[in-house]
Amino acid sequence: MTHPFLASAGALDRFVLDWQQHRLPKAAWTHGAHVAVCAYFAFDHDEAATLAIMRPGIRSFNESVGGVNSATAGYHETITRLWTGAIAQHLRDARPVTKYEAAVSAVARFTSPRELLERHYSWDVVNDQRARAVWVEPDRQTQSSASFDDASPKPGS
Repeated sequence: MTHPFLASAGALDRFVLDWQQHRLPKAAWTHGAHVAVCAYFAFDHDEAATLAIMRPGIRSFNESVGGVNSATAGYHETITRLWTGAIAQHLRDARPVTKYEAAVSAVARFTSPRELLERHYSWDVVNDQRARAVWVEPDRQTQSSASFDDASPKPGS
């Protein structure tokens, strides 16, 4: 799949800024877009700081395009933390030199939105209301990088 936001470093910078300022159409916020934006921030932030950017960013973007962050839709804490940890680990291993290289590498590595979830969870984590609200440890394969010291938000926060 070709991603226009990976056409150049400038295109990526504009895409991230448009996401932050809620100028993207809902259809542009794809799995690849999530991965690229997370890698963009993980390039020069640790996992906890990246999560601190992604968590409110995803929530506010969802709302800006008419979405609702609820017990059954919108922001998903467990998925966001798992992906943030996996992308950060990938970047530590890949050692990209720029944010653009980080995003290109992560998007190339993580093409499937379900692969990581199925490797770490034996149950439907996507539709689990508790996992949507708070971090739920994987039951298949541990990923220590997804376990942060900061407390997970309480349901409804």
